[in-house]
Amino acid sequence: MATQRNWPDPNARPHDEPTREALRARLTKGPSRVIPGEWAGGIPEEMATLPQLRLGRRWVSFGQLLTVVVVAGLVCGVAGIFVARYLRTLQPVQAFIANYPATGSFSAEVTTGFPWWLRYQHYFNLVLMLFIIRSGLQILADHPRLTFDAGCKPDTEFLRLRGPVPRDRPWSSKDDAVTLPRWLGLPGIRHSIGLARWWHFSLDLFWVVNGVVFYSLLFATGQWQRLLPVSWSVFPSALSTGLQYLSLDFPPPSGWSQYNGLQMLAYFTTVFVAAPLAIITGLLQSPAVASKLSSGRGILNRQVSRTVHFGVLLYFIGFIGVHVTMVFITGWRVNLNHITRGVNAPDWSGVWLFAVGIAIIVVLWLLATPLTLRFARTVQEPGRGLVGWMMAGMERWSPSAEYAEKDISPFFWTNGTPPDSAEYKRLKAGGFADYKLKIGGLVERPMEISFSDLRRMPKQEQITQHYCIQGWSGIAKWGGASMKDVMQMVRPKPEARFAVFLSFSHGPDSGSGLFYDVHKVASMYHPQTILAYEMNGELLPEDHGAPLRLRDELELGFKQVKWVQAILFVESFADFGSGQGGFNEDYEFYGWRDPI
Repeated sequence: MATQRNWPDPNARPHDEPTREALRARLTKGPSRVIPGEWAGGIPEEMATLPQLRLGRRWVSFGQLLTVVVVAGLVCGVAGIFVARYLRTLQPVQAFIANYPATGSFSAEVTTGFPWWLRYQHYFNLVLMLFIIRSGLQILADHPRLTFDAGCKPDTEFLRLRGPVPRDRPWSSKDDAVTLPRWLGLPGIRHSIGLARWWHFSLDLFWVVNGVVFYSLLFATGQWQRLLPVSWSVFPSALSTGLQYLSLDFPPPSGWSQYNGLQMLAYFTTVFVAAPLAIITGLLQSPAVASKLSSGRGILNRQVSRTVHFGVLLYFIGFIGVHVTMVFITGWRVNLNHITRGVNAPDWSGVWLFAVGIAIIVVLWLLATPLTLRFARTVQEPGRGLVGWMMAGMERWSPSAEYAEKDISPFFWTNGTPPDSAEYKRLKAGGFADYKLKIGGLVERPMEISFSDLRRMPKQEQITQHYCIQGWSGIAKWGGASMKDVMQMVRPKPEARFAVFLSFSHGPDSGSGLFYDVHKVASMYHPQTILAYEMNGELLPEDHGAPLRLRDELELGFKQVKWVQAILFVESFADFGSGQGGFNEDYEFYGWRDPI
């Protein structure tokens, strides 16, 4: 919605190019590794608690829950064994098992055993899954709360890894992040989500490619018959199989040629339900995808997707645990030969191959965190090369979504270090009457635009969703000047490819230089890209970026630069800071384009 006002005179207050060099000189280079004690401005380690689950109005600790589950599991398990063994003495149950044996007509027998490609993919998939889980837990630790509320209002969460949000002092989303043990998280230190995301997305890409190859070969070779039932009788057969397992009188092993009903349903769910669901719920957490689908609210909102995504992670952990347990209690030497050597034999060769494979995983597991911390830039740059094309594709969608007044979040997390310079304090004390936005670089008309001139431009209002890289989200009503109008005034030159937004703020400590971030010039023409000076019908509060902040709704929240003092149009950002495209990119190894 735009309200027509008087435009500022485009010929007013042109200025010269020295602004570029003066501002660029105030940027600093970040380290290429994680330095303990200096990371994220010296943020102290705050170890995550064991998970806490809300049951009604009460929070139950993981230890309490585990105790209940273990005791109940043991009691139910022992009772279940006795019940199952008794049931198997009954004639109707015996007839049911005879009519629906563990294997049957719900699938055909596979006569080719386990081919080499299936065995290698099985191992490669295990390695990928373990490290995807590690990096996924690290991402969760940056916003260690799960809720269904699209606005992430404190006390609406049902699972958390730390105590309640303090109400007696300022509390940012960065304050809320927690540390994971380095043997568990990847890389394990507090607020290391940038590095975790490179691991997560890069491994996700390999996992998806591996899955596509797996699906293709599965249906090209007939191995699909192991996983896809062709008859509804698989369900009573699965029940029959479960009863036989529970009675400790296991059905005859048949995995070499045909999975039993219980195995088939478990593998089918994992391959054809859980895996696609993990991909879908991951993508639904993207601002670009959400804008395309208008899913910022409702049952597909980011927090629901985040919760389901975590649920799929728990499913995979549970599946791996049960799968490995069953391998070892149903003829482990034969089973290990199946999946390592592709032979149906009980000798020890498969056991030794399995041991070597596990040893490799253990070594990789132990090296992952120290190598990531030592060579952090080496994790960032290949990661950008692997998934950058996907980020670019999402930006080219040019999605947009707006919401209603009723969708505005009653709570909106804050983040970032408010400016403490004498210049900013002077401008703030004067109500920003003397504020002037400097625009220069590769433009035909460098200029300064006063705060009053910005407010006289046609005002654009939009109700959009903010997606923080840490995982929280919130919907707000933003009002300000369209960047498209600003672009028409300053007229970027054809060689200008990027817009560099510089803040009055610096990084977490005063020696880390100005905060800045880079955006593609093409994104500045998006109809929802604005320089916002209002939030929810009022002038921006200081914590949210007064007097001016960027809203580029294609990108994650850290790129919505607050306390903007200047915009420079450049052909390349290689000579700005560490050349990574922004302060967080230089210091905390984020990606310079982040629509997911």
